[in-house]
Amino acid sequence: MLDYFRNHQRLMMALLLLIIVPGLGFVGIQGFSNFFDESAYVASVNGHKITRAEYESAFRQQVERARSMLGAQFDAKMFDSPETRRAMVDSLVQQRALADEAQRLHLTASDDAVRRALLADPVIASLRKPDGSIDVDRYKQLLAMQGMTPAQYDERMRYTLANDQIPASIQQTSFTSKSLAQNLTELAEQRRTVQGIVLRATDFAAKVQPTDAQLQAYYDAHRSDFATPETATIQYLVLSPSTLAAAAKPGDAELKKFYDDNIQRYKTQGEVRASHILVNAPKDASVADKAKARQKAEELLAQVKAHPDQFAEIARKNSDDSGSAAKGGDLGYFAPGQIAGGKAFDDAAFSLKKGEVSGIVESDFGYHIIQATDVKPSVTKSFDEVKDAVAKDYAAQQGTKGFADSAQGFTDLVYEKAKSLQPAADKYKLTIQTATVGPKPNPQLPQDSPLNNAKLLAAVFAPDSVKERNNTQAVDVGNNTLVAARVTDYKASTVPAFDVVKDAVRAKVVAEQSAAMARKEGEAKLAELQKSKSTDGFTPAVTVSRNDAQGVPPAALGAIFKADASKLPAYVGVDLGADGYAIYRVNGIEKAAPVAADRLAGAQQQVAQVYAQADMEAFIDSLKARSKVKLSAAPAPSAE
Repeated sequence: MLDYFRNHQRLMMALLLLIIVPGLGFVGIQGFSNFFDESAYVASVNGHKITRAEYESAFRQQVERARSMLGAQFDAKMFDSPETRRAMVDSLVQQRALADEAQRLHLTASDDAVRRALLADPVIASLRKPDGSIDVDRYKQLLAMQGMTPAQYDERMRYTLANDQIPASIQQTSFTSKSLAQNLTELAEQRRTVQGIVLRATDFAAKVQPTDAQLQAYYDAHRSDFATPETATIQYLVLSPSTLAAAAKPGDAELKKFYDDNIQRYKTQGEVRASHILVNAPKDASVADKAKARQKAEELLAQVKAHPDQFAEIARKNSDDSGSAAKGGDLGYFAPGQIAGGKAFDDAAFSLKKGEVSGIVESDFGYHIIQATDVKPSVTKSFDEVKDAVAKDYAAQQGTKGFADSAQGFTDLVYEKAKSLQPAADKYKLTIQTATVGPKPNPQLPQDSPLNNAKLLAAVFAPDSVKERNNTQAVDVGNNTLVAARVTDYKASTVPAFDVVKDAVRAKVVAEQSAAMARKEGEAKLAELQKSKSTDGFTPAVTVSRNDAQGVPPAALGAIFKADASKLPAYVGVDLGADGYAIYRVNGIEKAAPVAADRLAGAQQQVAQVYAQADMEAFIDSLKARSKVKLSAAPAPSAE
């Protein structure tokens, strides 16, 4: 069943739209600025307004999430429809209604639950120090970049956990029987033995001899099929951190100041190579046990001082750190904070000179005796050594800062100086680029090219751009990038004269009539075979499944598995369109292998998730029915 999902990605993408997207609050695709009126909110639920800013914020977050989830398969056009936009707003309404219900039920989350959720976050987990604690300073910096304090983030997490309790409780109660899961799995993995006959359209092409009059008539009836697309030659500017960084031309004085202000970037951290002997004494050990452990550590220290050259042998025989004991206590090279012994261990290790032995050092693990076997001091690279790196770092910093400072000014300038991009290019030291584009994305360009952005293309082909030759607005194409364009030449869509496209017309007529002839003959042959039950002319039998088509076209595979299993052999015909017509003889069904226990459990879980989604949607429908929902424009039917 899992293979079936993998092999039907287009179907899965459709399910993503129909099921997952509304349930997760998947909102926001570029180019929807005309959907709402100019009011400050898009909907209200029980008096709580969902603002345009909230919608746009969710929009930006979720479009990037969709882009990262779908990768090369991401296509904004999948979402560009009134139905999808209504579903997006509806998902925000659902979230607000759920939040109100959680508040009505007095649902909350304990401090312990919040703490566990925070520690389970991979980003926060990455902030762990070697001793297992969280680097609080880095945590605060991370939140500050998002405009939050730890207290605010805790409350956001508490709010999320409280609201998640309702859908979680519904999903946890959903189940499906083993028999249903087994039946569905057996159907999904069923294998059928088939033989085929394919009447290819190309085999009938020689029989099609259209007259000039027929070609002219076809051309007249299908003129739009031969139209050349409209195109626009444009100038455009790209404002982004990288383009601003490229424009930065600092002098040596500026680079030297940046170097001095950020000297830590160009300093290699000091390292020490050390060996240690550990005598276990956990911090929760009794006083007596700690005293006993310390006495043992003192005895070992006396041995080491008497025979410092035998440190490795003493560690091998006596250290309670089994990992390093096997290597004579060697911990390798490390920088401050990389050893779990904590600050006391670091302070002792980095105070030693090569060959020196410490006194007894206490940590949360017990008592250590440390010997420094090598010392690498901290080294600061000179400005001349790292000048190229300094220039790159300076440009990157200036680009990021410059974008934040320049975005609004750039937007205003391309609007105010609507007849030329030169003023904006001069002010922000940008290069005016040129290109020829059509109204639809060009598959030959990288998918993330700004020239493939649907919102930018819509602005380029708007009447104000094409007729008045005004600059487009500064279009946000994602990833901190603004693009403004100006049309310098426009070619409207035209229909070439018949004589110019006569060969193309002939090719289309021949293809269509060949396919029609193949279909007609195939249907007649199918009727004959259904009466005679003959096997003449069929290819050798192959066994196919939904996951292993053996070269059978998808449309034919569907017909094969729709054939009545109680009336085999059965004959099915499939129109393959321009490829012709196919007939398949379904001979039999192979006995299914027993479904393994692990696959059956997985199938049960998948079906249960489908039921859980249906239960959740039913609950949401009832919740919205008893909530006061108002949409500012184009309300979804379910919210009326």
